[in-house]
Parts: sequence; structure tokens; C-alpha cells
Amino acid sequence: MRFASLGSGSKGNATVIQAGSLNLMVDCGFSLKETTARLEAIGLVPGDINMLLVTHEHGDHIRGISVLSRRFKIPVWASEGTSRYFTRDDIDLRAINVHAEYQIGELKVRSIPVPHDAREPCQFIFQTEDDCLGILTDAGSITPHIVAAYQDCKAMLLEFNHDRDMLMNGDYPLTLKNRIGGEHGHLSNDQSCGLLKALLPGKLKFIVAGHLSESNNSPEIVGAELNRLTQKYDYQFEIAAQHSASGWYEPDRLC
Repeated sequence: MRFASLGSGSKGNATVIQAGSLNLMVDCGFSLKETTARLEAIGLVPGDINMLLVTHEHGDHIRGISVLSRRFKIPVWASEGTSRYFTRDDIDLRAINVHAEYQIGELKVRSIPVPHDAREPCQFIFQTEDDCLGILTDAGSITPHIVAAYQDCKAMLLEFNHDRDMLMNGDYPLTLKNRIGGEHGHLSNDQSCGLLKALLPGKLKFIVAGHLSESNNSPEIVGAELNRLTQKYDYQFEIAAQHSASGWYEPDRLC
């Protein structure tokens, strides 16, 4: 199994997971033109995608889903609550149980309910015989269920949305600050580091920090936080960009 971020942040999100001949895309917050260009950067075309998984209905995660599904006949999997967002009947939409596991080709896919201000948001864990990748963004708090669910992950794409001081001292309206920093908003650097401390030392060896706010965080701040943890725990990390695709990450080689 390997994975790549096509972009991560408030202006668009998409992640591709590849296992054998299977190519899954989690979310698509980009236009078809932009999605195509970013897929080409990792050696794929839209027609290579076998399935679209949706975490929730916010625009930065769902903007490109319908057109991609219609144009290339790609099935869409989403929670029962999220699936109600789609009103067109010309996409192959399949509602999933957010507490269930599914076998898709070589991948076991587990959906994880998370606290976020959406209709029925979830995140995903992908597992093969040798690897386990967790995606966790767009959650306002770390629940005991989340800690338990991600214990077996070898690699994670983990939200580091905001630095709490930057958020509270910034120019956002108070209502937006409270929404982002609330229990159903987004994970702060402190919260994500707290989760890592709960998971480490353990199976987790590779982390991609994602969904960084361009107004209330920076790669330098996140990098410093993650470097600080490497003094105690053995892992590697990268920081996902908003405006470009990453290369392929291969957990079995990186770990």
C-alpha cells in the first residue's frame, strides 16, 4: 500500500490510496481540471480511480466529487448523513455504516465517526496484511474511541489545523474562532501532539501533518512541534502542502 496527498487545507483536500490495482480517493475538494493535474503529478489519470470515499460534506472536501463521479463513472461511498447532501441521481452513491469495516479489493477499510460540525462525519483507516494507514482530519476533539481506533496504524495523515494562540489572537471573528477551536471544529497542534503521545511508542512510525491553516498555523511551527517529539519517540514526518501534490508515501519502506 502507498498513498499521496493531492493537497490538504481549507482550499481543498484529496488523498489517494493505492493497493495493487486498486486506487481509492478520499475526498475531492478541487475542480476537475485541478484534480486531473494533481493526479498526473503522481502518475495517474482520473479514470484510474476506482472509488471515491467522502468524509463529510464541507466544500473543501466534496467540491469535485459529483463531477468526477459522473464523468468517470466512479462509485461514491459516504455515510448515511453525508449522502443526503447529494441530490442528483446520476452518480453511483452508496451509503455506508460509519461503525463498520469493508473489504475492498486488497484493502480492509474501516470508517471512524468523529466530532465535527457536519451531518455525519467520519474518517478512515486502511489496512492490508502488512500495512495500516489512518486518515484523521476535521475533528474538533480526540475521543477515547479515536485513540483506540488508531492504535494499529503504521502511518497517519493527521490534522494539525491551527496554533491555538495564533487562532485566538488573529483577525477571525469570535464566532469563527469558537467554531474552529470548539469540540466539533478542527484539531490544534496541541491536540494532535496529544494524540501522538497517546499512540507512541507503538506501531506508528510515519506521520503526514495535514490540513494546516494558512492564517493560523505554519509548516515551521508544526515542524518544530513534531521535531520536539522525535527527541523522545522514533518516527518520521512530512508536512502536506495545500497547493501541490506530494509524492507517493510508502509506509513499508519509510518505516
